[in-house]
Amino acid sequence: MTNNGTLKSVRIGVLVLGLFAVAATGLVVLVHTLTHERVIANERAAVLRSLFALVPQTQIDNDLYNDVVEVRDPELLGSSSPVKVFRARKSGQPVAAIFNVVAPDGYSGPIALLVAVDVKGGVLGVRVVSHKETPGLGDKIDERRTPWVRGFEQKDLQNPSLQGGWAVRRDGGVFDQFSGATITPRAVVKAVKNALVYYSKHRDELFAAPNVQEIAQ
Repeated sequence: MTNNGTLKSVRIGVLVLGLFAVAATGLVVLVHTLTHERVIANERAAVLRSLFALVPQTQIDNDLYNDVVEVRDPELLGSSSPVKVFRARKSGQPVAAIFNVVAPDGYSGPIALLVAVDVKGGVLGVRVVSHKETPGLGDKIDERRTPWVRGFEQKDLQNPSLQGGWAVRRDGGVFDQFSGATITPRAVVKAVKNALVYYSKHRDELFAAPNVQEIAQ
């Protein structure tokens, strides 16, 4: 009887531990799922805020976050990895393309940018997504620090001239550099110009290509 009672107690203990383990695993999975969904929602909201700062939501009617294609051109887009291009449309017609490009030759490393180009090839706006430039010098490319980056608005490959105009003033161009920090603005000017060059070569195929979700299906 004692042995049977002990064995029964052990079995009950194992069963209880098993139930606790299952419950704990289920709780972990539930928390992870809820947290993961919240993280994705927050990331989406942050991306859309950046995109709508360049192309106002009132000017489009498509799902800007999901109408996206990935393209690759290390020379013009600054990265060997695929670069995202968000496509803005109104009533099915192209409005703008927003490039998530890289200026690879910043002073302290690569500079990630959003470059919005209207359907005719003009710059709607530029924003710095991330950088490691020197505080007080190179970080003036960030719109939260100075309005310098707004100097690209309404520019295109004819204004200023592609032959020399798309450069900082020290290099004979029209864009201001920063006192003590020429490398950083030079890198950004080059990246924006290259995004315009890429757009001019691939505009039709950019808007005609299936989006990333369609390709994955």
